[in-house]
Amino acid sequence: MDITVILCTYNRGNTLAKALESLAASELPGTTEWEVLVVDNNSRDETREVAEAFCRRYPGRFRYLFEPRQGKSLALNAGIGEARGEVLAFVDDDVTVEPTWLQNLTAPLKDAEWVGIGGRTVLERCFSPPAWLGLRDPHNLGGVLAQFDLGDRACELDRAPYGANMAFRKEMFQKYGGFRTDLGPSPSSQIRGEDTEFGRRLLAAGERLRYEPTAVVYHPAPENRVQKDYFLEWWFDLGRALVREWGRGPAVLGIPRPYFNILRLGTTVMAERFGRWMLSLNSQKRFYNKCWVWATVGQIREYYRLARSTQPRKDA
Repeated sequence: MDITVILCTYNRGNTLAKALESLAASELPGTTEWEVLVVDNNSRDETREVAEAFCRRYPGRFRYLFEPRQGKSLALNAGIGEARGEVLAFVDDDVTVEPTWLQNLTAPLKDAEWVGIGGRTVLERCFSPPAWLGLRDPHNLGGVLAQFDLGDRACELDRAPYGANMAFRKEMFQKYGGFRTDLGPSPSSQIRGEDTEFGRRLLAAGERLRYEPTAVVYHPAPENRVQKDYFLEWWFDLGRALVREWGRGPAVLGIPRPYFNILRLGTTVMAERFGRWMLSLNSQKRFYNKCWVWATVGQIREYYRLARSTQPRKDA
């Protein structure tokens, strides 16, 4: 098998069919063997029925896997273990893909130069952002809605792609391990970042990733997410996720290092970021800087948890 598309889903049976229909319409060379593996992460709705209907309609193309342990990273890792493809492509359960998406996303991996690809994820065409929401640099907050758009030209990535639109050689998971289970949405936490942590792990090891703008995915922007409160909660959790990724570090003179990080973040870093927020007059710039204040609070909160714990949290 050449390619396995891994789609993890939880209680989205009412919208899942739209994503699967777009995947079923994928256009690849007849010599390419590919499959779509739907990983049901213990859904309680009609998810199983929807997925199995596609398995019957497209035998050999769609497969269904039930993962009873709740947590996106657990579902992703289960899918990796079950996948038959040499290349693993990842996509969300609420997107639609262009017919050429899978071919364009995975073709560069035929070149040994690349071990992973990040595609272009854009918000649905009908989306009109509110005035406070910047979707372009330098005040770009589109990542909260999974936007990953670096323009029209392919290039080498110096940042990690997002899980809604990425592909890796399967051997990368065998070499570097799977997605961390202390990151990624779960019943006890909405902390995300399991996808970007894996990409940064590869980059730190010297592996090369590519941005492919012709591999296009359309991501929705639900009304309940296009709210300031949602963005602030997301950035708070981003701060926590970054600290989990970095770890607690070695003690200094017997004092847990997180206490030093709390002091630094709570004084100089917070003063700088709070000042930028308060002094910003442009609405997009102001809210962007406010998000960074919330991320700093999240970092302080997570360092405090690490300082109080007796053992560092281990990777998956």
